[in-house]
Amino acid sequence: MTLDLFLRLLALFIVGGIGFGAARAGLTGGAVGLRALSNLAFLVFVPALLFRSMAKVDLAHLPWTLLLAFFAPLLLWSLLARWSFARRDRDDPRARQDGPAASAVSAVTASFGNTVQVGLPFAAAMFGEAGLQLHIAIVSLHALVLLSAQTVLAEIALARAAARAAGAARPPLGAMLLTILRQSLIHPVTLPVLAGLGWNALGLPLPRLLDEVSGLLAQAGVPLCLALIGVSLAQYGLGEGWRRSAAIAAMKLLLLPALVAASAVLVFRLDGLALSVLVLAAALPTGSNAMLFAQRYQVREGEASTVIVLSTAGFMLTAPLWLALLALWQQGARAAAAG
Repeated sequence: MTLDLFLRLLALFIVGGIGFGAARAGLTGGAVGLRALSNLAFLVFVPALLFRSMAKVDLAHLPWTLLLAFFAPLLLWSLLARWSFARRDRDDPRARQDGPAASAVSAVTASFGNTVQVGLPFAAAMFGEAGLQLHIAIVSLHALVLLSAQTVLAEIALARAAARAAGAARPPLGAMLLTILRQSLIHPVTLPVLAGLGWNALGLPLPRLLDEVSGLLAQAGVPLCLALIGVSLAQYGLGEGWRRSAAIAAMKLLLLPALVAASAVLVFRLDGLALSVLVLAAALPTGSNAMLFAQRYQVREGEASTVIVLSTAGFMLTAPLWLALLALWQQGARAAAAG
């Protein structure tokens, strides 16, 4: 890992540490202040980022084969993680108290990578302009694919739980579908993404004022999300479940990129730059949107913030490992082609 990348990672920890220190000093207002800050990030700044990204992305020239090779195993991983967490939660009395959306929150934590604050500078430094463009294509659809899918699953679980609480063994299908559709669309993740896609489909450029305002909000969202990680850690601490958080971080850093690599090589026959970009994008630490997703449903916020910190620290060790493995694979592939 280069010195520049190390310093960028260190900067993430420093901003998070500032949030931690501010919370410890009583500047953030405790649990009430944390909720207010997270609402501001999740309901204002992040939607502006998502809308602006989807409104400006060039959909016609996206590398669709590469995106399929990345998101197919990633989405499979996310869905399997949600199923696994839900099954485990059913067997744990304490976990059952977290509520029906908890497994979706844990699945997002185990699958949503920090493709912006860490991924963008990492791709630029390691792979140059060509690799950066491929990574930007992944960023453009990352939240749309992962957060939208888990939002729908979380809302399905909540609708079923509400029906059971009302005394219905099984919720009426029509009413449940309407509730899920409404809650999934009127949502701070899916709504700005769909609005941005709609604007994009019209083929119109963003008005300058709207572009400037959304750009400012998006830029402000990044440091706020990083500071919120520290505030959340100060509020919840590592807790008794830090071993579970460490296991989730290890899954994110080691197992997920291995799955993406195997799929890319065996199914999509990718190699070279495309393979390297895909694997390192999958190997990124958990991003701050996972914590915001947890705070949206008010469950497992401490777990999400702990995984973010542990996986970001662990990335300093696992990133050189994946770069070395990719280099060995590329050398072997070139030797096999020459022979």
